[in-house]
Amino acid sequence: MLQMQSLVSEDGQLSLALAEVDTPIAGPGEILVRIEAAPINPSDLGLLLAGADPSTVTSTTVNGQPGITAPVPPEALKALAGRIGQSLPCGNEGGGVVVDAGSEPEAQALMGRTVGVLGGAMYSEYRAVPVAQALAVHEGSTPVDAASCFVNPLTALGMVDTMRMEGHTALVHTAAASNLGQMLVKICLADGVDLVNVVRRPEQAELLRSIGAIHVCDSSQDNFADDLTAALVATGATVAFDATGGGRLASQILSAMETSANATPGQYSRYGSTTYKHVYIYGGLDRSATQLTRTYGMSWGVGGFLLTNFLVKVGAERGAELRRRVADELTTTFASHYTQAVDLPGALDPLAVAVYGRQATGEKYLITPHA
Repeated sequence: MLQMQSLVSEDGQLSLALAEVDTPIAGPGEILVRIEAAPINPSDLGLLLAGADPSTVTSTTVNGQPGITAPVPPEALKALAGRIGQSLPCGNEGGGVVVDAGSEPEAQALMGRTVGVLGGAMYSEYRAVPVAQALAVHEGSTPVDAASCFVNPLTALGMVDTMRMEGHTALVHTAAASNLGQMLVKICLADGVDLVNVVRRPEQAELLRSIGAIHVCDSSQDNFADDLTAALVATGATVAFDATGGGRLASQILSAMETSANATPGQYSRYGSTTYKHVYIYGGLDRSATQLTRTYGMSWGVGGFLLTNFLVKVGAERGAELRRRVADELTTTFASHYTQAVDLPGALDPLAVAVYGRQATGEKYLITPHA
């Protein structure tokens, strides 16, 4: 079978190519899934491109199979020492049909079912995974519906759960017009949670308002800082989830939160408010350095947010509850939208890489290995 693999050489060259590998065999507690669809998420690009500039890729052939190559910047290469010389299979999640199953009853029960699967190596024609890494979707849902049922839906639900667990009552989300951002808008509307959406273009703001978003702030506008502060005063949001990572946005959010916390007369302190403010960085749309200008007192924090860490923290029972909600609302709240579907060789076309490698909102690609 064909599988997409990423390799970084000692001299700093990325090679991303298809490889012929043995079709896996399902173990006793595993299922074998014919992968019909697998999304290219921002979280896939680190392994796929290894920090290479997507505009620098060129076509190549590796062992008779199509591929691409590109130089890895020296500053990115330093962080990749652990993977030098290894051909690593790509793709975090996918959707397909169970074509074989191990002997255990839980595996046999999934024979012939359409499932979403998580666990890496999804840009392959077939994938064997433990039953625990599969989500059986309801009858009528397709492999394309199931392809993105883990990363974005559970991350969006994890943001709301984290907000509640940490005692916040409202939240901020950046790059909010993404597939994940649209899911978060729907979750917050259904669950009665105040949400402040930060976008980068007027058309993105209109998109979110069209699905019911109330507080939308466009960072391209001159009045962005005032709009953001007004939305924070209205909602009381004190936790943010930032998909951009670099630049000044995290600092701007913390500063606006501090201004909001001090909006009540008589609250002034030379050390800033006692209201705790936190920004979680969960993406890297902006690869520049994260810049923090400390204009928000002494009660704040910045950290990282990762879905796998969140799922470990909340435990198996809560994780199962969240997955059931995803299955129940797969074609409504958690529906994903794609601008382009490509087969495995098509995903290695330099023109396609230049598009999905930009991580631009509204340019989500889907790989269909058997097309």
